[in-house]
Amino acid sequence: MRLGASLYCLALLSFTTNHIPFSGRNPVFQETIDVRPHMLILNKMDLADLSRKQTVLKMLEKNGVKNVLFTNCLKQEDNSIKKLVPMVMKIIENKPRFNRDENTNYCFMVIGVPNVGKSSLINALRRTNLKKGRASRVGGEPGITKAVLTKIQVCDRPIMFLLDTPGVLPPKIDSVETGMKLALCGTILDHLVGEDIMADYLLYSLNKLGMFSYVEKYNLHEPSDDIQHVLKHIAVKLKKIQRVTAITGVGNITITVPNYTAAAYDFIRAFRKGELGQVMLD
Repeated sequence: MRLGASLYCLALLSFTTNHIPFSGRNPVFQETIDVRPHMLILNKMDLADLSRKQTVLKMLEKNGVKNVLFTNCLKQEDNSIKKLVPMVMKIIENKPRFNRDENTNYCFMVIGVPNVGKSSLINALRRTNLKKGRASRVGGEPGITKAVLTKIQVCDRPIMFLLDTPGVLPPKIDSVETGMKLALCGTILDHLVGEDIMADYLLYSLNKLGMFSYVEKYNLHEPSDDIQHVLKHIAVKLKKIQRVTAITGVGNITITVPNYTAAAYDFIRAFRKGELGQVMLD
């Protein structure tokens, strides 16, 4: 892949989160991935249920993905980050077309859906290999990286550069359920889907997986499949209330009601921070 006259990308690092190892992969990238040395990086391993790790690896291998690395890019010292450069170099060595003696430095492109940690990977590699601070801006919502950045050095032995790229979603999402998984993981702005709808799907997923830690966290008596009931308890516990005007036969009065939107946001935030347990949605 050429970007300008002097920039040649030798291989691709595709990126997604451990919450959604399958739903989080953009199928549009597949054609590009097939013609380049490629590694799949599953980030945020601290937040996902890794008891299914071997099952995930076998399913990925059936789909032709053999080079997979599990990471936690926000951890100050993540041993998996130290494995990345040797793994990439081994992949290149096994591809004679891309392994050439005249190569003295290497450039790779990081691709994936929004908000899965692509920029955090670059910063983690710089922190681990160069002992330097971050070079890519990061944030908790999609769309922080808005353009392909210049080459960023992440290693000096060998000399290696990465290109950070904006997250790209497929133009058409296959199913509503895939869309909800992507939304819960923050790849789509919350307000475009609706916090209440996302919270409802999250509650359904947690109950389906038998993960009921939300019951204790929000002082419920038992698991529930009624999202309004759960959000009301969350709002009461966190004192998320709002004043609204009610029209009555004797005039307007102001009453206090639970703020369901704020409660839904806290429920989703707790999931994203791992406070509701280690969850794999796929």
